[in-house]
Amino acid sequence: MRMTELLIAAVEREAPRTRRVLEQVPVGRDDWRPHEKSMPLGRLAGTVATMPSWINLVLEQDELDLTPPPGQGQYHPTPTDALASTHDALVEKALGALAATNDDHLMTTTWRLRAMGQIVMEELRHIVLLDTISHLSHHRGQLTVYLRLLGRTVPSVYGPSADDPRFL
Repeated sequence: MRMTELLIAAVEREAPRTRRVLEQVPVGRDDWRPHEKSMPLGRLAGTVATMPSWINLVLEQDELDLTPPPGQGQYHPTPTDALASTHDALVEKALGALAATNDDHLMTTTWRLRAMGQIVMEELRHIVLLDTISHLSHHRGQLTVYLRLLGRTVPSVYGPSADDPRFL
């Protein structure tokens, strides 16, 4: 099996799980956070919704600087009522980008993450993509904790939850 096929399958498995979580995010609570050190709900939910776009970024660019010049790369919040549809559209774009690439590009091309111009990570693209999918799972898990604390339904992700007995 090709690496691209494995990555496409992983994205396709994770997308509906993530969508179910995003559908439970309450409107009007964007500034809520469980602790002063925690990310606000709106930013966390927006990050989870837009993370599929990171796949395109890794495939189409050779690097990302986390501290770009002023005015570039600024955070733009995703409206809470558009989280699921934003996620769906970005998943489709990510799947298209994965289908259009090849294993040579994934396994021989290095991708870099910079902060203030300094390289903080340098890995082959397929490693970065696998880490991106894991990173999405991490933030989605954080989001389910926020949902629980807000009294919202915590949907089934990898198995039943106390609110959703489906085993998906």
